Amino acid sequence: MLLALTSIYTYSQNTLSGNISDAETGEPLEQVSVYIPQLENGTITDMDGNFTLKNLPEGNYKLVVSYIGFETYSTSIEINAGSNSFDYQMAPSAIEMDEVVLSTPFHKLQRENVMKVEQKSIEELKQQGGITLSEGITNIPGVSSVSTGVGIGKPVIRGLSFNRVLVYTQGVRLENQQYGGEHGLGINDAGVSSVEVIKGPASLLYGSDALGGVLYLNPEKFETAGETSGDVNMRYFTNTLGYNANAGFKTSGEKLKFLVRGAYASNADYETGDGTSVTNSRFNEADLKTGLAYQASTFKTELRYNYNTSELGIPEEIGVQNNDRDPLMPYQELSTHILSSKNNFFFKKSSLEATFGYTVNNRKEFEEHHHEEEEEHEHEEGEEHAEEEEHHEEEGHEGAALDMRLSTFNYNIQFNPQWGKMTTIFGVQGMHQTNENFGEEVLVPNAITNDFGVLATSHIHFDKSDLQIGLRYDLRSINGEASGIEGDEEYIPALDKNFNSFNAAVGYRMDLTQNIMGRLNLATGFRAPNLSELSSNGLHSGANRVEIGNPDLDSEQNFQVDLALEYGNKHLEAYINSFYNIVNDYIYLEPTGEFREMDPIYDFQQQNAILYGGEFGFHLHPHPIDWLHLESSYDIVFGELEDNSNLPLIPANRWTNTFRVEWKKRNQDYKCYAFVTLQTHFDQNKVADFETPTGRYNLFNVGVGGDMKIFNQKVGYSITGNNLFDKNYISHLSRLKADGIANIGRNISFNLNVPL
Repeated sequence: MLLALTSIYTYSQNTLSGNISDAETGEPLEQVSVYIPQLENGTITDMDGNFTLKNLPEGNYKLVVSYIGFETYSTSIEINAGSNSFDYQMAPSAIEMDEVVLSTPFHKLQRENVMKVEQKSIEELKQQGGITLSEGITNIPGVSSVSTGVGIGKPVIRGLSFNRVLVYTQGVRLENQQYGGEHGLGINDAGVSSVEVIKGPASLLYGSDALGGVLYLNPEKFETAGETSGDVNMRYFTNTLGYNANAGFKTSGEKLKFLVRGAYASNADYETGDGTSVTNSRFNEADLKTGLAYQASTFKTELRYNYNTSELGIPEEIGVQNNDRDPLMPYQELSTHILSSKNNFFFKKSSLEATFGYTVNNRKEFEEHHHEEEEEHEHEEGEEHAEEEEHHEEEGHEGAALDMRLSTFNYNIQFNPQWGKMTTIFGVQGMHQTNENFGEEVLVPNAITNDFGVLATSHIHFDKSDLQIGLRYDLRSINGEASGIEGDEEYIPALDKNFNSFNAAVGYRMDLTQNIMGRLNLATGFRAPNLSELSSNGLHSGANRVEIGNPDLDSEQNFQVDLALEYGNKHLEAYINSFYNIVNDYIYLEPTGEFREMDPIYDFQQQNAILYGGEFGFHLHPHPIDWLHLESSYDIVFGELEDNSNLPLIPANRWTNTFRVEWKKRNQDYKCYAFVTLQTHFDQNKVADFETPTGRYNLFNVGVGGDMKIFNQKVGYSITGNNLFDKNYISHLSRLKADGIANIGRNISFNLNVPL
């Protein structure tokens, strides 16, 4: 960084200035966003519609102009030495603002991107009333969640989940023992600006574990140059007596930028539709995110840090009925540190981006019977055991049945030469990961995992179409230590496995007519077996079962076809997204029918599988009543194994209908909205042999919100009622379904946002 800083002053201070106005009236537009995604440099227009962007490197970049109530505009612009100018007249539109896709490397708007990427702001998800981020993302068509109560949820994209869905945060992959169904997402929504979902294999961009898709969390942006701001957000949930508060501050000079945000959440046990409290579904969470950035004309760098800690109760049965917040056994204690460094170098005809991440995840799982055995053992071992206990206490690992520390360093280096209308990315990605055990038991052994991948992908723009192609090669090695005594039933032998894979993708986007656009994507993906699948042998406390790995497992390899058609005019948007996914050597857990000390034994099987389905919907906002919105979406997925049995944990078909009214006044300080949603989850009778069918149910949700002024202070508010009729139901993807425990009943959330 110091070397880069010594050279930046040898370059001229290039600027881009201009004026943005209304195409119909010619009046200047204030508060319009003018943004260059690749540089992450933007500003807003003043009261006269004028703007100036400073410290710009020479070269060709994408410029995006966006404003509520107008059509988002995207164009390529050449930045030359010295002063540059750009004026534009925006066309009014009732369609929501089109956003730049950040999860793919080409910085296209959603409608321009060859891959279909769903994007939702955190503000939109909060308006739906979800208690956690994992619950909020289920409002995106094609996305569901495997849940363990309210506090623990795993994203499911088109029927694929766990290690088949890769999560990115702060620009780096999140590694937190995500192979377990009761291992939650582990990210707080505070300090996250938006969520992007890539549906389908993204191994070309991200390597192993992106076989099913990617959940990409975009961090909160730094403030624009010369601005300082802060805000306080508070939420309350009636069902769990839960509260969630966060506060943030950010300030930016011309080159140096800083932000910080802290959050805390606490929830008691949730109540089902019949008023029963689900014992030990309580959870508490604290989160801190901070960032520092430096931006000059030819170089920019940002350093971000996230610390998250939580206590999560794991419900097993209906027991004590109270509003306590401290978890009972069994429960998890989790802490995660995420440090990321993103660095960009800009040259006249190329650019280089280097991102590095270091993540430390500590996972402790406590089980009551282990505590009882420990007390008995103390009497037997006497002073010798007391010394061991003292040592464990010093190490901070006392009493945990499972205590694992996962440390991950990853890197992603991408070079982007500018060749006319073709954008090409050459990349090198990799990961070094260590897993260590400190608990009373070992489920997966101490191990080292190394990844290395190289990729090349190009985006070629034509007048009415775009072509994207790419190729990638990956290597993964997993080396595990032996654990236990050879001959014992819980012995884990040493592991030395290597996996490799070639993957390719090709996509084509075309404007078929003025109003109809088509997308066709063909892609392969792969997933190397994880450490748990290869070598686990023991009781997984949170899952209440013994899991036995299989060291002979092969990599999963898939091929998926995606076909999408979209229609859009000033008053109607409609879409059809369909997919067909062939997964060879699909890995899944299956009960053996045997038990180890009263706990059922599951082992890992492998078989070819197919998944198919899609999402369909429309959005109507008739003229001249553009404040009225009718939205409908239907998502469907089927999953089958080669022996014609059904895949487990396939979500039921879902139909969502929303009636929404929304008023926004340009250049004024308030907006308001109200909505009514009916969500129908259909019967799920296509179940795996060890699953049971799930019946149909309807959920009715309502909400109001907007901005208001209190003592001349702008305040944002929202009130949302989910499951308003207190329906008692069980989701097919609930891990508590086997125990007959229902999902959450009526929940009314109150949200208040106060800018400072």
